[in-house]
Amino acid sequence: MPQEIVDLIGKPHLLAILLAIGAVIGIAVERFSENLKRAERRAFWRSRNSTGRKGRQQSPDTAPKARTQTETASDQLRRVMEANFKARPLLNQSEKRLLAVVDRAVADARPDWRAMGQVSLGEILASEDKEAFWAINAKRVDLLIVDQEFRPIHAIEFQGSGHHLSTETAARDAIKKEALRRAGIGYLEVTSNQTPAQIRTLLQGLLR
Repeated sequence: MPQEIVDLIGKPHLLAILLAIGAVIGIAVERFSENLKRAERRAFWRSRNSTGRKGRQQSPDTAPKARTQTETASDQLRRVMEANFKARPLLNQSEKRLLAVVDRAVADARPDWRAMGQVSLGEILASEDKEAFWAINAKRVDLLIVDQEFRPIHAIEFQGSGHHLSTETAARDAIKKEALRRAGIGYLEVTSNQTPAQIRTLLQGLLR
């Protein structure tokens, strides 16, 4: 037996210390090796799962929906490319005359405000009720007065002769009027038999 071992046997406390150190080193090496293997296994399965997800087809619920949207856009583009378009005036003659009167009244009373034509309600109104919003989204007002921050202040509708002869037209106007009222936006109806002077008088009251 080597003399070094004999000396250690003669010193049991020193032998115990060396054995403890050896055990700690052995445990550390074993844990390091196990952690390394575990990391390799995780990397393997992560790579495999990632590959599986990439190759997996979309579920029947999502794939047709995306495909339908793409096909719809493609169909619309094809139709537009096959059609002829021409520009047309934003306002008719009566609405243009009304806008001229409104512009002058706004310039005199509120120089920093503006009047705009054919404004979609979906651009100036918002609602958490989706069905209510879609009920007004595509509807428009003939003229809209906005302040210096382009916040809507008053909507103006021109009602020509026989405008309310249709029940459907009256219902559309009622929807617009109620939505604007709930948003705190003024609503003014101007008829074809009102003179520019009468319209200016009405506007002066609104623009104070």
